[in-house]
Amino acid sequence: MSLILKPKESALQKPHLNLAVIGHVDHGKSTLVGHLLVATGYVDEKGFKELEEQAKKMGKEDFVYAWVTDRLREERERGVTIEAMHVGFETPKYFITIIDLPGHRDFVKNMIVGASQADAAMLVVSARPGEFETGIGPQGQTREHLFLAATLGIRQVIVAVNKMDVVNYDQKRYEQIKAEIGKFMKLLGYDPSKVPFIPVSALRGDNIKEKSSNMPWYNGPTLIEALDALQPPPRPTDKPFRLPIQDVYTITGAGTVVVGRIETGVLKVGDRIVVMPPAKVGDVRSIETHHMKLEQAQPGDNVGINVRGIEKDDVKRGDVMGHLANPPTVAEEIVARLAVLWHPTAIGPGYTPVLHVHTATVPTQIIELIAKLDPRTGQTVEQKPQFIKQGDVAIVRLKPLKDVVVEKFSDFPGLGRFALRDMGRTIAAGQIIEIKPKKIEIKV
Repeated sequence: MSLILKPKESALQKPHLNLAVIGHVDHGKSTLVGHLLVATGYVDEKGFKELEEQAKKMGKEDFVYAWVTDRLREERERGVTIEAMHVGFETPKYFITIIDLPGHRDFVKNMIVGASQADAAMLVVSARPGEFETGIGPQGQTREHLFLAATLGIRQVIVAVNKMDVVNYDQKRYEQIKAEIGKFMKLLGYDPSKVPFIPVSALRGDNIKEKSSNMPWYNGPTLIEALDALQPPPRPTDKPFRLPIQDVYTITGAGTVVVGRIETGVLKVGDRIVVMPPAKVGDVRSIETHHMKLEQAQPGDNVGINVRGIEKDDVKRGDVMGHLANPPTVAEEIVARLAVLWHPTAIGPGYTPVLHVHTATVPTQIIELIAKLDPRTGQTVEQKPQFIKQGDVAIVRLKPLKDVVVEKFSDFPGLGRFALRDMGRTIAAGQIIEIKPKKIEIKV
């Protein structure tokens, strides 16, 4: 029995939002996510009681909500159920899917690739003395994750100032954190006056669902109210159909099932589709989401697609499905705007990191540095620089060393933003401006 309940009927009628939960390690992301799931009725009551008793026995009552998130993460990583990938909770207005769970070993990469699916981000910041300072420091993930959210074009951010119980619900500490994060967000192009900063205790439940009596000085929204006030994202149904593949299964009696989230366009039962780069053609037999059959699916839907004419071994995670009439683009070369997040020395032509774009990962070489830009204005400050380093923004030409589907960011944001990784770290995040397509023959 899964501890996390699947979406109720009521939830599936609501508009859908994808939320990335970001912030420094140990700032309470897991506890907050766990508490949100419990508070909104998405955790099995009996299972939760058992967890509570276990926690008491071990003297770890403070861990019980984080354990809920851990359990969800385990279910996802084992890939036991497709549902685990799309777990979320309900607010009065939305069904909110948590797209990447904190604590996952590839978190920053997943954030770049997964956040291409995020409609909004919730930044969790600890108010505990020392913890906040570490997170916002030069090596801190508070700073790194916010920078990423901005680079990836996530315009809606909610800040949860957590562990207020640890600082005795001190308003001064809250105001200090709000000012510092606000200042940093302003540099990144956010308007801090439009960002809700909510003082919460993930452990005690203050200001999550109900207004806290411990902070009479705070008169803003609760966390659930702030999530409810997010704007629904535009769903680009009029663009060509694109679905980056997350997984491929063979289901006895059904055949090949391809799982992913639709980025753009509409898919209908009976459609002729092609999967690129392998150029495999098939027909859509059926479409499912959360165990419900759909006649058609649209952007933002997480779906399992039963395909006729394609074998499990023909296609893999990272390939992209489109309509045969408008196949996804395979890149020979890419021109991109790149922001260097971290590098110990300097990056020049010939550098070969790994490109992570939507669900694909391929080694990629930087073959030319075209221009260095002023990060604030986007104006060119140097033509053909010899190298670029941490903090620089540049236009570069890249050559993928294996076939990969990408699109221009302006046409298909989710297939046009990417991360470069090397040495176990995220080196840069970028957006694709131009593509020199590779000719691939599609045999029908």
